[in-house]
Amino acid sequence: MAHPSTIRRPIAKQWQLGLGVAAWTLVVVVWFVLTRGDLLPPLALPDPAGVVTAMVRLWTEYDLLGNVFQSWWRIAQAFGWCVVVAIPLGLVMGSFPWVYHFVNPVAAPMRSMPITAFLPAFIALFGMDEGMKVGFLFFGMFFYLLSLVVEEVNKVDNALLETAYTLGANVPQAVWLLFRASFPAIFGSFRILYDIGWTYVILAEMVNSRRGVGYMVEAARKVLDFERVYAGIIAIGVAAFLFRWLLTALESRLFPWQQPALRQAAPPVPTGHATKE
Repeated sequence: MAHPSTIRRPIAKQWQLGLGVAAWTLVVVVWFVLTRGDLLPPLALPDPAGVVTAMVRLWTEYDLLGNVFQSWWRIAQAFGWCVVVAIPLGLVMGSFPWVYHFVNPVAAPMRSMPITAFLPAFIALFGMDEGMKVGFLFFGMFFYLLSLVVEEVNKVDNALLETAYTLGANVPQAVWLLFRASFPAIFGSFRILYDIGWTYVILAEMVNSRRGVGYMVEAARKVLDFERVYAGIIAIGVAAFLFRWLLTALESRLFPWQQPALRQAAPPVPTGHATKE
């Protein structure tokens, strides 16, 4: 293993796994100490064993899988609308500066505003049914994706455009070239976009919902079943992690050349000879 004080020195896979297991073990040990030592009231932090039992109840009595799927479906709808609107608009903004300077004065402040402040407005606009939840999630993800698409389009080397023009490309063909050159990096951001969706879906489902993980957690909170609340939070984390892993696997499958590029950009792994020093 590299010396801990070495900056940006990569470590072996087994050390990465070991450090991850050690971190989670530390979290669980601290949790046990806080609850079994009566350092916090039970309603503030339930016992870990009770949370495990509540997790089983969520699966057998509260249709955990169905609620996760319902939340995923809401995120997927908002995600799809974001992709359909933000990618073409961001591509045009990155291609034509006058469009960027027309749209960005509105889009830039929206990225800085807390989305939770807009929840009452979405209830007033769309009511409290599915339209409000999907619209709220769309609003939370759209401006992030839009700025990222513009940034990735701007990163495309001008030499690529000059070569295309030299070969006789017209404007639509040049824009299509920018899209193709920037899309692998845009696709990589979809993982973060989905994480944002899982963050906001909890808030959206706390309003007049009958299904979903947010509803599941809120229903447990109303009856002061905090073991079930914590079990729901853990279930959300696991579901978000699994969807992130699936997107990472899909990215590796669709754009395998991105992986060698990342490895090449990373610092060299120390050899056995270097380790001995």
